[in-house]
Amino acid sequence: MPAARPRLLYVTDLAYRARGRRYCDEDIHLTSRLRAHFDLALCHPADAAALMDGFDAVVVRNSGPVLGYREEYDAFRARALAAGTRVYNPLTGKADMAGKQYLLDLTAAGFPVIPTVDRAEDLDRLPSAERYVVKPRQGADSLGLRIVPAGGVAAAATGDVLIQPCVDFAYEVSFYFVDDDFQYALHAPDPQRRWELRPYQATAADLEFARRFIDWNDLGHGIQRVDACRAADGSLLLVELEDLNPYLSLDALPEEARDAFVTAFTASLSRFARGVPVPA
Repeated sequence: MPAARPRLLYVTDLAYRARGRRYCDEDIHLTSRLRAHFDLALCHPADAAALMDGFDAVVVRNSGPVLGYREEYDAFRARALAAGTRVYNPLTGKADMAGKQYLLDLTAAGFPVIPTVDRAEDLDRLPSAERYVVKPRQGADSLGLRIVPAGGVAAAATGDVLIQPCVDFAYEVSFYFVDDDFQYALHAPDPQRRWELRPYQATAADLEFARRFIDWNDLGHGIQRVDACRAADGSLLLVELEDLNPYLSLDALPEEARDAFVTAFTASLSRFARGVPVPA
């Protein structure tokens, strides 16, 4: 039985350096707030498998790209699944948690996503473009991403990468959810300064777009970030569905919105650690 105060193992890499962001500040803030409600310990992602026994739940937050500790992550995942350990986000995620295959699946299913292929013989399914984005199937945080001219894209289609046309867009926007509940949206007005985020007032159409991907992933509990771009015709296209350890950019929010997110996150974690279903 869970203790009166649930015990959480909070997985984060406080030393991870991200371009234009300090992940550690976000986790320092969140854990300082969570300690009022949980018995909490922090650990590096490479140590999670060895330390997770004895906790009511493991919370994976700003743990950095899995590429940096692939063997340790696979061991943690296998052990958690075998033991039935509660991991937040749950390990059933079908999006970035499982690699980039979902971009191919969503393209094939007709979802509003930047068109994506992985084979040279399928390049004719993409809109013609002067430049193409080539990204690793298991990439994260733009690691390994490169831009190639149209003349070189066929040679780049090696099977272990995904290929997308370079899309002209007005701005990028992200929608943040806790469980199935929308929390806030942020956008980067200047495409050249994508980490300079500002609050964004999401429309009903925007949220309908974002919820399609939340519903598709069917994660239940957890934090998800729907990253999109506003195309030249005004439509939104999915760039990424982050369901493993999405950075939250809480420092870009006004204090009231930041507090509201922490309240929703705390309530979700409390339900999850105790095995309480998400409210209908």
